[in-house]
Amino acid sequence: MKILISGASGLIGNAIKLHFSKLGYQVIPLQRKEPSRPPYWSIEKEIIDLGEHKSIDVVIHLAGENIAAGRWTKKKKEKIKNSRIKGTKLLCEYISTLKHRPKTLISASAIGYYGDRGDEELTEDSPKGSGFLAEVCECWENATQLALKSSIRVINMRLGMVLSPQGGALKKMLLPFKLGLGGIIGSGHQYISWIAIADVLGAIDYIITHEKLIGPINFVSPYPVTNKYFTKTLAKLLHRPSVVPLPSPVAKLFFGEMAKELLLSSTKVVPKKLIESGYPFKYSQLEDALKAIL
Repeated sequence: MKILISGASGLIGNAIKLHFSKLGYQVIPLQRKEPSRPPYWSIEKEIIDLGEHKSIDVVIHLAGENIAAGRWTKKKKEKIKNSRIKGTKLLCEYISTLKHRPKTLISASAIGYYGDRGDEELTEDSPKGSGFLAEVCECWENATQLALKSSIRVINMRLGMVLSPQGGALKKMLLPFKLGLGGIIGSGHQYISWIAIADVLGAIDYIITHEKLIGPINFVSPYPVTNKYFTKTLAKLLHRPSVVPLPSPVAKLFFGEMAKELLLSSTKVVPKKLIESGYPFKYSQLEDALKAIL
């Protein structure tokens, strides 16, 4: 099986390359910097060149500006939005014209689609929320419609917080927590919908072979937790106190709009489609996942 992947140098992309290569699949990174030979793409120049790799079975599309790197200035927000929407449209337009179209497109999205919803339990059937990330996710997912109209099966991978020691939110947390400087953010009552990197890989593999799955799919554990529970659990496993809180006003002062949508919002999401289809989660409970990762 041939898998084309964009965003291959990121946290999830690197894990996918290693995982599927070990399974014997041919994983082909779609590179942004023009190499000596394809495959290559440029969103700015609206170019995609796959070279000899015209026959692809699965496309995994992860590319997009890092939402957690720096304050959300007007320029940063444009980069976040354009990198996802323009890139997805360009890729979908291209694969839709191939003589041998891929069977499946798995395109990244995020649970930011649901917005700040308190303790409301959210599934793939729940309506879109409000806020910048919700708008971005809606446009991001809509950009895959051209591939769907070309009879390509499309999965919109609504990712929660991905737990991995190699990068992402958990890696940033580890040093302050090991120093005893970790603490509850805001009220601590806001829900975190998380997923272990092992289940991101497992669910992608599962979806590829279960062709009835289609459309938005929540990539989260069946058991979301509050920020307070997450903080206390991580501190306990590291044998450190968690006594340095980050009050909401301080978070907003330092991180601006990003704090409101990433750190202080509450999104209690469950993976209804994965559960109902029978996907066997490797790590359903947070403590088990953190033990394995740490």
